[in-house]
Amino acid sequence: MLSIIIPAYNAGEALQRTVAEAIGTLQDIDCPYEIIIVNDGSTDDTFDRALLLSRMGGNVKSVGYSENRGKGFALKYGFKFTSGELVLFLDADRDLPPAQIPTVMAYMERNNSDIVIGSKRHPESKVQYPAVRRFLSKGYSLLIKLMFNLSVRDTQTGIKLFRREVLERVLPVCLVNRYAFDLELLASAKRMGYDICEAPVQLNFRFSSRIRPKDILVMLWDTVFVFYRMRILPHYRKQCGGPVPARGKK
Repeated sequence: MLSIIIPAYNAGEALQRTVAEAIGTLQDIDCPYEIIIVNDGSTDDTFDRALLLSRMGGNVKSVGYSENRGKGFALKYGFKFTSGELVLFLDADRDLPPAQIPTVMAYMERNNSDIVIGSKRHPESKVQYPAVRRFLSKGYSLLIKLMFNLSVRDTQTGIKLFRREVLERVLPVCLVNRYAFDLELLASAKRMGYDICEAPVQLNFRFSSRIRPKDILVMLWDTVFVFYRMRILPHYRKQCGGPVPARGKK
């Protein structure tokens, strides 16, 4: 069983196209699945669209809440409604077409990885996006490398596949709900000994959200917060517990 969590904030019509493409893709590969749409306090018609999708069948559930809490909170909330042994995070805006789901699943099977993340920096990725975004992405990746020694080139791309056991162990220690959630999740998983593999993506540049200076400052602040917890607070190491259980290769 594959559980797909789609956090949606003012996603509108793009949400319907994302869900429809995901269902079509999974039917083509004959994979049992469920899709959990999490309405993250949208102020447009996202909730109504999500509810309609859930009533049309196709193993789609619609859950949510009234106040916008951030993508990280939405993913943690959605995980409570999943039952699959594999859990996929997927953005709602179709910047990353759901047709790529089989690719990340194949990378997990081929590499026997615990986590597979889509990466704009993978040599086989097909991406075109503005120079400003590219500069900010590269700069943030360098910062992460220096602060956390995290050997992944792209923490922020919105398609990620996890073995359920990873999220059951890692999500309880994650406190960030917004921009740096992906960083905290991956850095915590790496610290616990889980294996992370990067897969190529195709990025259809639309980026429905703009980058504002305020957003950059908030992300940097959250990043510093994660660093403080992981590198300075002694009780974080206790929260992370012992080494990851063996799974054949370990």
